[in-house]
Amino acid sequence: MRLFIAEKPSLGRAIADVLPKPHKKGEGYISAANGDTVSWCIGHLLEQQQPEAYDPAFKKWSHEHLPIIPQQWQLGVKKQTAKQLAVLRKLVKQADQLVHAGDPDREGQLLVDEVINFLGVTGAKKNTIQRCLISDLNPSAVKQSLSNLRSNREFIPLSTSALARSRADWLYGINLTRAYTLQGQKAGYNGVLSVGRVQTPLLGLVVRRDKAIAEFVSKAFFEVWASLETDQGQGFKAKWQPSEQCAKFLDEQGRNLSQALAQNVAKRVSGQPAQVKNLKREHKKQAPPLPYNLSSLQIDASKAFGMSAQQVLDICQALYERHKLITYPRSDCRYLPMSHFVQAKEVHAAVMANSQHLGPQGKLLSQAQVDLCRQSKAWNDKKVDAHHGIIPTQKVNHSLTGNDAKVYGLICRNYVAQFLAHHEFYGVRVEVEIASGLFVAAAKELITEGWKCIFVRPQKTNNQDDKGEEQQLLPHLEKGQALKSLQAEVLEKRTSPPKAYTDASLLAAMTGISSHVSDPQLRKILRETDGLGTEATRAGIIELLFSRGFLSRSGKTITSTETGRSLISALPDVATYPDMTARWEAELSAISEGKSQYIKLMGPLEAQLKDLVAQSLSVLPQGLSGLGKKNFRKKRAGAGKRKFTAKKQPS
Repeated sequence: MRLFIAEKPSLGRAIADVLPKPHKKGEGYISAANGDTVSWCIGHLLEQQQPEAYDPAFKKWSHEHLPIIPQQWQLGVKKQTAKQLAVLRKLVKQADQLVHAGDPDREGQLLVDEVINFLGVTGAKKNTIQRCLISDLNPSAVKQSLSNLRSNREFIPLSTSALARSRADWLYGINLTRAYTLQGQKAGYNGVLSVGRVQTPLLGLVVRRDKAIAEFVSKAFFEVWASLETDQGQGFKAKWQPSEQCAKFLDEQGRNLSQALAQNVAKRVSGQPAQVKNLKREHKKQAPPLPYNLSSLQIDASKAFGMSAQQVLDICQALYERHKLITYPRSDCRYLPMSHFVQAKEVHAAVMANSQHLGPQGKLLSQAQVDLCRQSKAWNDKKVDAHHGIIPTQKVNHSLTGNDAKVYGLICRNYVAQFLAHHEFYGVRVEVEIASGLFVAAAKELITEGWKCIFVRPQKTNNQDDKGEEQQLLPHLEKGQALKSLQAEVLEKRTSPPKAYTDASLLAAMTGISSHVSDPQLRKILRETDGLGTEATRAGIIELLFSRGFLSRSGKTITSTETGRSLISALPDVATYPDMTARWEAELSAISEGKSQYIKLMGPLEAQLKDLVAQSLSVLPQGLSGLGKKNFRKKRAGAGKRKFTAKKQPS
């Protein structure tokens, strides 16, 4: 008997649907006419044991026990899914051949591997396990996946990476949460101060942003704009560019802080002859944005519709599992395999059939000049591994409404954009000299709208560009051309504080974490690779900080609470900045690619924990007295399980 072990029931049913009929449905499995059997996990069937499983004394939280470092790691059976594990135990014993059908990511790999190992599969049966990678639940895609099974041994590094991540998060979270919660109690805080290698640096980003906003002092700065005119009476404006001699009057962003200087420049250039010193007119082509991965989709949905990251993830799971309208949503990849290019006609037809759900977007898509033979840079086998960008499937569905339709519309838009012409324009930059001063004017001359025709953009007031400056059309100019400077004007503007985080900007910070990392070498490594957390966990990490009372939300704005700020001030920098977790992610990626080993992450961590626990004894968190008294015992009893055992649970 060949046994498929899927990650969840919906995936199991999708596999069974393409196996020979008639089917026999049992409790927790489906058997096909050819003898193949499909069963499934229900997320994680196993969980990391709590500290008291290693030593009953650990049930009491005490500094004396820290750091807790298991010598022999143990998994326990989750009570709520123990029945399904028993079904798998029986089927695995009967099977001649096992097929691993977890989700195509590192957590999906570990989830099924740990069940197989827990059930004692060894020898030839273990060595011949096959791996089935499914990213699209429609029958044709599932059939194709079943015809391209790979050896599960190819994915040992991926599983090892997930195992290292799981155990390292347990060690870090259990020990530092206990250490700082105990110190918090001494300061009068009756609640759990949870610490995690991803959640805490993320909280640190918000706390430091809030501090920057609170301490921000607005300053005035002054721009000079020259009104220029050609001999034919055609006019345009150019902005003054301060010279090196003006450096002492400029801030770190090159803005002029001196009103007197600006007024002097305006007076000096008004009514003076001017000349075009340089003229650059470039023909530019802009390719369409790539298909979405999960984070980029969450960012755009937050900007467009105000949805939280968790909302978008939940919608995507429904579109994938229930509606079967999109491919696997927890993807970190934005590229597509060439094998999908031949399906473009069918996928586009399905999008058009479903366009009634997409509102204004649907009308724009139907009017777009689609060329299904056009091959954008998205189609690239070299940049695709276990999963690919999120795209529509060939499924037609007439029941989508509300937010489901909105998110589906975004996914369809980015897919269809791959078959539209480039956005083309001339970028024009003119440098004008007036009384030895340099003034610059820029403009964009549209050639063809291309893919941008299907992107609904917010209306801009006063014909402004993205920087808030007024767009203008320039007259025909030539290098050396004489102009006249009319009355120049001085515009007073004020510096703005940093913007408070939103779901979109917080996700962008997580995916672009390199800009928040202080180590130049690490920043260079991370710029093109890793982020803070994973596609599967980022939404959960943000929501976790809300549930712990460390963050609060007002409309789209996310800010830290007094509890969150007090925790960050008590922790050492290594725990509140993303450098350490960025190093983890880099190491975990190296492990998954077979370029590093489990011990290279775990060995240094165990040594570091001893130092961090020792440091905690010298810190007494301030400002927490009287906070967190409600349900302290209930929170404390369940904190470990909620944090460390849920499938793909954030840290």
